[in-house]
Amino acid sequence: MSGQKKRDFITFDHLSGAEITALLDLATEQKSNPASWRQAQPLRGRVIGIFFEKSSLRTRLSFEAAIFQLGGQCIYFGPESGRIGERESIKDLAKVSSRYVDAFVLRTYDHETIVEMAKHSNKPVINGLSDTHHPCQALGDLLTIREKLGRLEDVKVAFIGDSNNVCRSLAQSLPKVGARLSVASPHGYTFNAAFIKSQNISMCNEPSEAVKDADVVYTDVWASMGQENEVAKRRSIFQPYQLNTELMALAPKAIVMHCLPAHRGDEITDGVMDSAQSVVYDQAENRLHAQRALLYSLFQD
Repeated sequence: MSGQKKRDFITFDHLSGAEITALLDLATEQKSNPASWRQAQPLRGRVIGIFFEKSSLRTRLSFEAAIFQLGGQCIYFGPESGRIGERESIKDLAKVSSRYVDAFVLRTYDHETIVEMAKHSNKPVINGLSDTHHPCQALGDLLTIREKLGRLEDVKVAFIGDSNNVCRSLAQSLPKVGARLSVASPHGYTFNAAFIKSQNISMCNEPSEAVKDADVVYTDVWASMGQENEVAKRRSIFQPYQLNTELMALAPKAIVMHCLPAHRGDEITDGVMDSAQSVVYDQAENRLHAQRALLYSLFQD
């Protein structure tokens, strides 16, 4: 990802397995050797615009920390600023803001907002989360899996719960680096057949089937932001998909992952969240290292 040409990071659609691996290699090197990015400081004199329609802890903190570590500054517009495109068109916002900042990080309800922003911006646009994709989370997840297991090739990842934005980004990225994804979701909460086929992933309705022989067992909240009115309904439907000690007994050697925030007692129990198999906090830390490598690659000459 050269700074000579605008490159966006919106989904994994246009990244090859080799490009994903290169980003992971860079993140690994920078994590083990901080001097490599402290000396380069590719964001010195640059300003990154952070536009978030949704509240955030990990995404905001990790991006702001990475920007500062690379010598840059950031300007934050939070949920109190309203949804992107309400006060003025996304086209106008993108064209004007591109003259003030050197890149954008967006966290939106509607994925098309990010697509439209990238269309009209002449500066890089990074998807910090949308309703259908969360590529920065998946990038940190791949870094964690490779770090903990020593490889990505032939790793089986079982995702238990809603086929949501995080799961979709894992589905787009894992097969490109030689890993396998098996998803267990209730009827009505699965990916459509065309997406399943295009990504070469396995889809089922039984958690026990998905976790069989898994190297990684992953879960996420049952109701994401914007789905608050569905909490009670989803809790009833997803209860059989809880990540608990009984389910993990079927994958005793697997690591446990959760992108956080976790609703303990719903999608994951304390016994699993706090177990020796859990790498949840290391996973959260790796958001910083993965995103720092991403920013570094965007602006490194």
